[in-house]
Amino acid sequence: MFLKAFLVGGLICGLIQILMDRTKLLPGRIMVLLVCLGVVGGVLGLYKPLVDFAGAGATVPLSGFGYNLWEGVKGAVNEEGFIGIFKGGFDASAIGISASLIFSYLASLIFNPKMKK
Repeated sequence: MFLKAFLVGGLICGLIQILMDRTKLLPGRIMVLLVCLGVVGGVLGLYKPLVDFAGAGATVPLSGFGYNLWEGVKGAVNEEGFIGIFKGGFDASAIGISASLIFSYLASLIFNPKMKK
């Protein structure tokens, strides 16, 4: 299980690193691309088998965040109808978003963040 997660997660990260090194795409655009690819993969039913195979290797990268948003929206639409489009993504990803905000704030208190020039 750990080996599959490591290999799939490493493959995703390696491909993104190649994309960052070989193109002029900015990191922010690459991050948005990853989230959108996760959503599209979820919509097409391609990402679920990857998650079942690799576990955290597929859910930890940003494409996994997009897939998580899709699963939340899909579940909320099935349960609550149209309003689920607006609510489901927040419900599914609230813990991850909250944790990232809290830990990044704590890191900024511990370290001295500087803007790149």
